[in-house]
This record gives sequence, C-alpha cells and structure tokens, in this order.
Amino acid sequence: MLQPRLWLRQSQRPCHCLTALRRTYATVVEPIKAEPPPDLAADAGFAPPIKADYNAEFALRRYKPRTPGVRHLVRPINDHLWKGRPFLPLTFAKKGHGKGGRNNSGRVTIRHRGGGHKRRIRTVDFTRMTPGKHLVERIEHDPGRSAHIALLSEVATGRKSYIVAAEGMRAGDVVQSFRAGIPQDLLDSMGGSVDPGVLAAKTAWRGNCLPLHMVPIGTMVYNVGSAKDRGAVFCRSAGTYAIVVSKDDQTTPGGRRFVNVRLQSGEVRKVSRDACATVGIASNPNYHYQQLGKAGRKRWLNIRPTVRGLAMNAADHPHGGGRGKSKGNVDPVSPWGMPAKGGYKTRKVRKPNKWVVTPRERNNGKRRSK
Repeated sequence: MLQPRLWLRQSQRPCHCLTALRRTYATVVEPIKAEPPPDLAADAGFAPPIKADYNAEFALRRYKPRTPGVRHLVRPINDHLWKGRPFLPLTFAKKGHGKGGRNNSGRVTIRHRGGGHKRRIRTVDFTRMTPGKHLVERIEHDPGRSAHIALLSEVATGRKSYIVAAEGMRAGDVVQSFRAGIPQDLLDSMGGSVDPGVLAAKTAWRGNCLPLHMVPIGTMVYNVGSAKDRGAVFCRSAGTYAIVVSKDDQTTPGGRRFVNVRLQSGEVRKVSRDACATVGIASNPNYHYQQLGKAGRKRWLNIRPTVRGLAMNAADHPHGGGRGKSKGNVDPVSPWGMPAKGGYKTRKVRKPNKWVVTPRERNNGKRRSK
C-alpha cells in the first residue's frame, strides 16, 4: 500500500516538509496563499459561507517513492469524498465511438482520445427547477468533470439528483432552489412584502440556486445560466466562479432586463435576469495542483499521446518530412494549414458578440507581461 507524505505548499515561498506530522491519510489544512479576486468588495454578498480566508493554507499529498510512478505523484486531499459506487439510476455507461473522440458519423472530431478506464456518465441537474429543501447525502468524485458532484435527496419526495457541489459543501447540508419563485412561508416572514436585504440574507447561501435578479451585487456564483428556463453554461469546472457586477434597471425593447456578471477571464457579460446561478465557488479548487506522476495515468484518463508535427512525415503534417529537424521554412500551422501562432484572428470583426459588455484581455500572440 502506498504510504503518503504530506507537504505544505506555498505560492510565494518554496515548499517545506512537515517533519512533525505522522505519515497518515488525515486531511490537513493546506498552505497556499490565495489572492483575493479582483474588484471584490470586502462586504460583498450576504452569505457567510461565501467569505473566504485568503490567508488560508492547504496540504498536498505526496507518496514515498517506492516506485518511479509515485515519485512525482501529487494529489489534493479530498478525504470527504464518497468511496463507494455512484447512484446507478442517475448514470449510464460511456461506450462506443464517443470514447475515441468520434462523432455520430464515426469521424474523429477530438484527437488524442482513446483507451482509458471504463466510465459511467453522471446525469447532473444544471437547471434545478425543483423547489423545496434538498438534503446533501454525500459528495462524490465525477470522472467526467474536474469539480465534485453532490447527491441530493428531496426532503418532500426523496427523489435523488446530482448537482455540481460548491466548495465547502458537505453531507448533511440543506440546499434549495428559488427559480420557481419566493416560497409563501418566506414571503409571510417578511411581512408580505419583499425586503431585498432580508431576502438575500435568507436565500443567498452556499449551494442555493437563485435567479440572478435575487443575487446581491458582489456575490460569487457558479453554474451561471444565460437565459430563462435553461441550464447553467458558465463557471462549471473546478474552482471557477463569476461575480455579479450590476443589474440593469432599464427594459430592452423586447421587454427583457439583464444582469452583468464578470467571469474569471475578466470578461463582463450580460445574461438574463431570470437565468440561474448557484451561490458559492465550484468545488475542488486545488485541482490544478495535481501531478499525475507518470504517463500511464494519462492513458487511464482516456488521453493518448500528442505527436509533434515536426516528427511526422510530410504526408501527415505541413511541418513533417525533410532531413533532420526541418519544418520546410513554413510558419507554424495546424495539421490542416490554419496558422497556429502570431495572434491569428478568427473572430468576425463585423459581427461581434452582442452579449459581451467588456471583452477579456487578449495577448494577440504575445506573452502577457507580468
């Protein structure tokens, strides 16, 4: 059995080994200095679970190098995850051409896919239209995404569903969805009229799904939708979030109003005020610190090797052929001749994205200055 070693990791200074800790599998609060998100007010939001301690630290799990494959293996500690099988009625097997990156006609649309361990697709509820209280039964690993998922059980009916878990969500938590409207008992508790401050204090909690017009300005949200009666499309991967920047007071000619959200890329985008958003940050934020340790683990994940065009034959790639390392005095291009570097623009100038209020910063093929 592999015996792990816990290492403290700092973003600003080199790692230091915890010599005083026993070599166990116990979770340790980790040291990485997290930086606060840009332009986030200190008093943003009304939900205490959303406030993050940016001086917090976390631990990564390393292993004694008994074999070459575990010498460089690094994993984030997630001991709270469910260790059994998933809830099978909400899953189906992934098989056929899809595992090899093929579409429905059998053509390869995604290269470097194939092999890998067999998987079951988890059916995740991105719409969350069912109102009422839902109990979090457990937090699970999903091989089809980087974030963790939570198995919910509706308190009234016992019906099960999967959602993308929020960071800090644990078994036993109770979450709700307010997309269908404000419950009558909550409205009666406010005296029959809607008080925005009281409403936010009672609804804007971690894991709750709200229409964006009910989310306080400055709150961090994930699983953000784009239109009414549709599911989430933004901020669904591990550790991602968006910030509600402003809300439009004026109605468009079509009778619609929008909410502006800032994505992590810096892009400010307007979405429908009735679109969904889940309060919090997507779970597993330390996902990008993991190191697989060996090439075989990449193959287990259904990812095949990537061969350089320079190493191919002339019939297989524009950079191939020739004697020695020669790409034929051509600019870097894809296997199909599309320029690959130098800021080659593919966006249509005369047809910009009407939903983007402030576009993200682009490097135009140059290195971003630090």
